Amino acid sequence: MGKEWNSFFAVFFLMATSLSGCLGEDSSDNSPVIVDAGLPAGTFVTDSTGMSIEEMPLEMQFYFSNVGEQGAEPSIGMTSSGCVFFTAFEKAMRSCDAGESWEDVSGPQCAFQTNDPWGWVDPITDRVFAVQMQGLETSWICWSDDDGESWLGNPHDSGTTPLNDHIKLGSGPWTGEGPYATIGSLSSNLYETAVYYCYNKIAGIFCFTSFDGGATFETGGQVIGLATTNGGLHGAITAAPDGTVYLPPRVSTPTIIFSKDNGYSWEERYMGEDVGTPSIRKNGEVATDTESNAYNIWVGSDQGVYMSTSIDSGETWEQTSVRVSPIEVISATFPHTSAGDPGRIAITYLGSENSSALGQPDIDGEPWNGNAHTATSNVTHYLYVTFSLNALDENPVFHTQRLSLDPVQVGSICLNSGDCRTDDGGSNRNLLDFNDLHIDLDGRVYIGFADGCTGTCATGNNTTPENSRDRLGSVYYLENGPSLYESVGNLTQLVQD
Repeated sequence: MGKEWNSFFAVFFLMATSLSGCLGEDSSDNSPVIVDAGLPAGTFVTDSTGMSIEEMPLEMQFYFSNVGEQGAEPSIGMTSSGCVFFTAFEKAMRSCDAGESWEDVSGPQCAFQTNDPWGWVDPITDRVFAVQMQGLETSWICWSDDDGESWLGNPHDSGTTPLNDHIKLGSGPWTGEGPYATIGSLSSNLYETAVYYCYNKIAGIFCFTSFDGGATFETGGQVIGLATTNGGLHGAITAAPDGTVYLPPRVSTPTIIFSKDNGYSWEERYMGEDVGTPSIRKNGEVATDTESNAYNIWVGSDQGVYMSTSIDSGETWEQTSVRVSPIEVISATFPHTSAGDPGRIAITYLGSENSSALGQPDIDGEPWNGNAHTATSNVTHYLYVTFSLNALDENPVFHTQRLSLDPVQVGSICLNSGDCRTDDGGSNRNLLDFNDLHIDLDGRVYIGFADGCTGTCATGNNTTPENSRDRLGSVYYLENGPSLYESVGNLTQLVQD
């Protein structure tokens, strides 16, 4: 996959004049005949059920950037200076020229090896975090306050309990609730935001709160409740402007656990029982907007991407699930999301439109139900992005673009490290567990993903599962199109021709 422009095109109309005659009689009909040419391939405008509607698509252009390093399980974030950070494996890659070039800026204070990476850019302070799991014992967190020019680090700052897997770090405002409030108000003079660190063990999720900007995590422990099931696997940490912290556990019923007192106590809420989740499943993800409305995104049992919203800081959630992905996308995985102003949201995911494969034998010999975990060699997965500018409305509209011009993966994608299948392409664990999407201070969408189909696979000369097991670090960002902040309006290109 090379660098290219990918754009939405508007529906166009063909005007014609129809002339007819009978037995020499001059009879003409000058009324126009309107011919709907339809949307270009990979472009969809849909309603809350995933069905197409008659509405003009958003005009958007995306720019592709090759990070130049292996990038499975990428994290992406942007500082106020315009630098983009892409974290995967042991490296923190940085681009300060809109994706034209990338460099590894990891310092000696950062870990030299990893068993699980995570990156985070604090949108309030610009602090850049690079987190690396060290075996199954602890983690090494390094941080930079000058766009990666220099780093500080601590090789054991993951909390009081030895960790297992799925490390995540995030940050958000201090609240005035709970026992942490007084300490937080005082520590904010040292570092402005609360920093959170969560991970899973065999028995559940453990979350800790830092009062010194992520240098230490000595306060916290196990989150009690439904989140303790299924090995405690979970998605990213999201903090709203009002300080509410969200964490989506990987459980059979879509669920959110949340804290209103900076991680001292946690509650859980259920939703999505009307669409469920698939098996094998990945976790959902949460976005919050400028007014602290929350959006939970997950893959339903029919392999579509769904959403539930909360307008009261996680207390209650819509129980009628909204379909984000078009019905034409019959297989979805790795959803991630960010929001700007109320109702303005973007969601990315991998998906397939190979509906003819449904019901045919999968790699286990069972009728394929659209789950990427058991897809066969005739299934191709692409990168998609869906925008909505009115996601909180009674009748939201979703604009979807198939971003990648060639597949991201051919054949199956292993969604469960303890139960990986192999097809005729060999190991399918190359993409690991997630992609990432975040917006900068202008509301510009950035997507970080790993590309499995490169070289001759991408050119079509050898597009096979066997040739689709790369994990190249890759980025798409919105060059021209709507900002997720309404006041910004339409964004213009960063790279000048």
